[in-house]
Amino acid sequence: MKREGANAIRWITRTALLFALVLVVQMLGMPQILTGTLVNALLLLATSLVGITSGVVIGFFTPWVALSRGILPPLLAPMIPFIMGGNALLVVIFALWMRKKSLPYEVVGIVLGAGAKYLLLSQAVRFLVELPPPVARMMQIPQLFTALLGGVVALLLHHVVGKALQI
Repeated sequence: MKREGANAIRWITRTALLFALVLVVQMLGMPQILTGTLVNALLLLATSLVGITSGVVIGFFTPWVALSRGILPPLLAPMIPFIMGGNALLVVIFALWMRKKSLPYEVVGIVLGAGAKYLLLSQAVRFLVELPPPVARMMQIPQLFTALLGGVVALLLHHVVGKALQI
């Protein structure tokens, strides 16, 4: 029983710390390409260091923070459920491939996860959510790039942070 409690505390603590880092990144007011890349990197880092649930939970909160912070324009509020779903796809697909514990598989997980996130968001603005074209474009190719770049950053950070935490 004590071990389960310690594991729960460790999960909550690590998830909270990574979510705090996501909040800091979103509060800095950087351009979307940097903010999106770092947020995606932290989602993947949470997944690789803490677990799928951690990445998904953080990914569900990020669009709400982005909306409240003004990173996500109010016109994109109807996209929040799709952004949450895209974040979950990125995390889950990455986690499934990451289980092989080999760099090529992790890269495949990032590429497939980023592609799935891109497809969900780009098709949502194409078929389900009516948005002005310049706003809709924010949910297309930039999302693919930030997810892929975030994956590269996450892989680099995982090896440094993982060693520090002895994971």
